[in-house]
Amino acid sequence: MLGWAMFKKLGEDIDAIMARDPAAKSRIEVMLCYPGFHALLFYRIGNAAWRRGWRLLGRFLSHIGRVLTGIEIHPGATIGRRFFVDHGMGVVIGETAEVGDDVTLYQGVTLGGTSLHQGKRHPTLGDGVIVGSGAQVLGPLTVGKGARVGANAVVLKDVPEGVTVVGIPAQVAISRSKQEDAFCAYGTSVDMPDPVARALDGLLGEVTALKARVVELEGSAAPVAKKASNGRSHAASRDGN
Repeated sequence: MLGWAMFKKLGEDIDAIMARDPAAKSRIEVMLCYPGFHALLFYRIGNAAWRRGWRLLGRFLSHIGRVLTGIEIHPGATIGRRFFVDHGMGVVIGETAEVGDDVTLYQGVTLGGTSLHQGKRHPTLGDGVIVGSGAQVLGPLTVGKGARVGANAVVLKDVPEGVTVVGIPAQVAISRSKQEDAFCAYGTSVDMPDPVARALDGLLGEVTALKARVVELEGSAAPVAKKASNGRSHAASRDGN
């Protein structure tokens, strides 16, 4: 029964790859040519061994999967249904990481830990999360359901549901109210605003307002200075007389 359940999950994983990758032409192609699927296959078997207490066998299967695919998934991690690692080279998923259903990761992603204790030290990704290539999600934080992490972002704190974060450290670029419902490859929309440019625009606005205020103050101070100068001139004239 357990074997059938595992193969059913793998069937769902193949369907998910077909749905999210237009380059996939057939299920046979996915089974033979997709390293993300191969890594997931090794993970499913290794995780089954890990949960039965066969830790060395689980780690060995994980190591074989890493050697063959370039994708390292610790057998102790929790991976949901319809998981897709696109391209995949350099992906690392730590032991206490938790990944929900319908999650997509791209090449170079790390779900890493930032501490040495034995408890929860890796991220939790909610359902439908997309993590772009090269992104680093570090520590026992939570990336909310439907959130997107842009390419090369470094996530060091919790990400709310449905938002897009980019940058180092990652900051919210698109709020939930503006988030698209459609699948977004690499977690980055082509019309996504640049948070750095947005911050610079805000700073320039503040500088412009301050310059206008300075001009206004200088203009109001000029008559006072002229009046004081005239008063000194009259006083000097009286002294001369």
